Amino acid sequence: MRENDLDLLRLPLPSDNPLEPPAEWERLRRQCPVSTVELPSGDKATYLTRYDHVKALLSDARFARPTAEDEGAARIAPEGAGGPAADGSSTLTLPDRGEPHLRWRRQVGKYFTAKRMTALRPGMVRTAEGLVYDMVRQGQPADLKACLGFPLPVYVICDILGVPAADRDRFSHWSDAFLNVSRYTGEQTRAAYEEFAEYMSAHIAATRAEPGEDLISMVIGESEGEGQGLTDDELLGTAMGLLVAGHETTANMIGKMVAMLLADRTRWERLLADQGLVRTAVDEALRFDANLGFGIRRYLTEDVEVDGEVLPRGTTVVCSMPAANRDERVFTDADDMVLSRSPNPHLTFGAGPHSCLGQSLARTELQVTLDVLLRKLPTLRLAVSIDELQRVEGLLVGGLSTVPVRW
Repeated sequence: MRENDLDLLRLPLPSDNPLEPPAEWERLRRQCPVSTVELPSGDKATYLTRYDHVKALLSDARFARPTAEDEGAARIAPEGAGGPAADGSSTLTLPDRGEPHLRWRRQVGKYFTAKRMTALRPGMVRTAEGLVYDMVRQGQPADLKACLGFPLPVYVICDILGVPAADRDRFSHWSDAFLNVSRYTGEQTRAAYEEFAEYMSAHIAATRAEPGEDLISMVIGESEGEGQGLTDDELLGTAMGLLVAGHETTANMIGKMVAMLLADRTRWERLLADQGLVRTAVDEALRFDANLGFGIRRYLTEDVEVDGEVLPRGTTVVCSMPAANRDERVFTDADDMVLSRSPNPHLTFGAGPHSCLGQSLARTELQVTLDVLLRKLPTLRLAVSIDELQRVEGLLVGGLSTVPVRW
């Protein structure tokens, strides 16, 4: 069942505050799980909000994000305003369909093993403890996102890619431009993208000349050894994409996770009483996050049936993972933050052949953050009311602009 144009919803959907889900989600899941929405660009897309529908489409290898070759694919950003990731015709060269995509995942995924994440963890702990120490020394109130949420994943992903963390402010600007929907003009976005590509191209060339232990060195080595590795353009797209995904989304999630846990003090107190809940609490924060962004787009290369309705080839579908994560058909007490929830099959990292390669890294960073804060700052609390928190605007990803805290 689709809504008529008089009831046409426009993304992003409004909510009472940045931590609460839009009221429309529950109604859509119940009455109109396959609906038509309008994107900021003015284009229309199909919007999915039920868990089984979202998981099925994300798991289907036939469907991927729109590319420049996908005629009629809906744009998220207005003409001339969006970044490469927003307009459906990204200039990143990354294989996204079929065997080339699987080959790319196999090569890059070799780095993100459980063993390697375990090896990275002590360094993450030391970095997080140092950042918390600096935050306390500077005095309260403090912005937890600026002091810990942003720098921790930047240091980690820079180490993984072998780029200097001293350039983190430039990375932040380039990432925002890459994820832009309405924050920058098209000219500003293109300029930032060109600077970003030039920087990473020079880094890849330097790494090729003097390889190290980082991910880029590993991929270059395997490419040269097997003869079926990534092209230079694919390597550039990988480096740029991982730098964006590896710090922007996790930095935002750290702030949101801490805000969600402090918004209801009983959650924080329960973790203080039982820090063995940190692992399940992190996954529950990932599920409970209502401020995740637009969702994941899929371009239908052939007709597909969803909820008894045939969506024709050429349709752009927006899969709302956060709406699906609140589906009461799958999650008992879906609108409660249950810190001990297990199993927790949330869709925050996607599903199937396009699920997030770095999810083990993100989980490790979030667990380390929570462990360190519970140990070092057990009296941590929000310095403002929930209603005073401000959401990130104008980007594909959701988040909080600041997370003011006291202790």
